Amino acid sequence: MELTKEKNLTSIIKFFLIVFLGSLLLILSAKIQTPFIPVPATMQTFAVLLLGISFGYKIAAWSVVVYLIEGAMGLPVFAGGGGLIYLQGPTSGYLFGFILGALISGFFNYNSDPILSFFKLIFSVIFIYICGLMWLWANLNYYSDNSINFYQVFEKGAKPFLIIETYKILILSILSKQFFKLRKII
Repeated sequence: MELTKEKNLTSIIKFFLIVFLGSLLLILSAKIQTPFIPVPATMQTFAVLLLGISFGYKIAAWSVVVYLIEGAMGLPVFAGGGGLIYLQGPTSGYLFGFILGALISGFFNYNSDPILSFFKLIFSVIFIYICGLMWLWANLNYYSDNSINFYQVFEKGAKPFLIIETYKILILSILSKQFFKLRKII
């Protein structure tokens, strides 16, 4: 009985430690960026998918949630700062979409062909962009005098990033088998 309690406590500590380290990875990935407006290109989608591949959906999603809580508390963890007001800005939909991206990418098995991994990761990142574009569309229409259609939002919030995302996903696809092995340490 004692051994079981000790093993559970060790598992819980390991879980929270990996979640905290995952949130740190997201913070670092937010600081690697290009100056696109209104949405900067960062390495965050790479980090979200990497967490999903490496640790599964629970740790990946909780890492994103902890990251969002850190940002909501005012810590400068996002690409442009932090605070509750930041979570009302044009990039907020992408940030909350990271939860879905982490969940979906974490459900898949990556012990197979890199081409299959590529399509699994494309499927996962689509949800980040759907959430991001929907919020960006609502945000830009609310703060703009003109009515902005969804194609114009796509031009600003997705099109400039398609090549960058493809490269990130190609790298992850090639290395996915190696990262997937990290799930064994949990």
